[in-house]
Amino acid sequence: MAEGGLTILDGALLREADLSLPSQPPATVITAAEVLKLAETRASVSLYGVVLPETLKSSALRRLGFPDAAAFRAKELDFSDAPSTFRNYISAIADELKDDPVVVAILNGSTIQIFLEDEDDFAMMAENLFTELDTEDRGKICRDEIKSALVHMGVESGVPPMSEFAELSNILKKHGAEGKEELGQAQFAELLQSVLQELADTLAKNPVVIVQPIKVVNGSKLKQLTVNEKLLEDVVKKINSESKIEESSTTKVRNFLEKHGFEIGLPPSELDEVAILLDAVFTEVDSQNDAAELEKDGFVVLLKKILEKLAEKLETNPIFYDLQFLESKDV
Repeated sequence: MAEGGLTILDGALLREADLSLPSQPPATVITAAEVLKLAETRASVSLYGVVLPETLKSSALRRLGFPDAAAFRAKELDFSDAPSTFRNYISAIADELKDDPVVVAILNGSTIQIFLEDEDDFAMMAENLFTELDTEDRGKICRDEIKSALVHMGVESGVPPMSEFAELSNILKKHGAEGKEELGQAQFAELLQSVLQELADTLAKNPVVIVQPIKVVNGSKLKQLTVNEKLLEDVVKKINSESKIEESSTTKVRNFLEKHGFEIGLPPSELDEVAILLDAVFTEVDSQNDAAELEKDGFVVLLKKILEKLAEKLETNPIFYDLQFLESKDV
């Protein structure tokens, strides 16, 4: 897809992938580490070349019943067991991505090319960058500030971080974007244009995939809760321990979700979208007279119904938020 937007890796691509084990030299045994490496490579290729996060790989192994990843990787497998291990591991990665999607930006040069093809937009962008970098208001900046300009542009403008794209250093060197020679605004714009053009051409041939610090809440965790009686009972106990006897059942659930929703699969309650989501669900429950009817059948049924409605709405309209939000709010 075109960059400038984001791509959500939710496991769907892996479910369409070839899950047959690549042909291997004849052998009677193979290490689990070798099989997992082959599976991770296949998964990565199917996911635009993204490097699988270690947390994702560990979670997939736990899903398969191997909490000690290091110990499992060291095991020797009968070669006849390798194909099923290969398939099961990729399927577990797909399941993990369904529950906790990874968001990536695919940088293929198209966004940069859009800037370059519109002379007015490029001139304005170059002027703004020059002004921002000319901190002393001298009307001149050094050649090596081109690198700073690219950092300012960032992934949102289609420019990969140098840490993720080593070729960028070669492009800067090739175009003389180094050293302390001073440039005026027009010279800066000309040099920036040549650097960006080569960067766009290079990315068009070899796109770069950057994992974004974005969390997607799609209701998957809430769905799992609704079908787990033991977890539901634990939630009911916690609600009852923190609520007042005179409160209605719906009030008890609402208060609990506002305070502890993040722990069971809702986004942080500080997000405006969460209040809107809760309002929509509880209004729906009340308008359908569900609350009155369900309370007759028991508090667990009411809770389950509310959680199911929340999961349905999140599945239809997932909520996205920056993971740095958690750090700033200490959620």
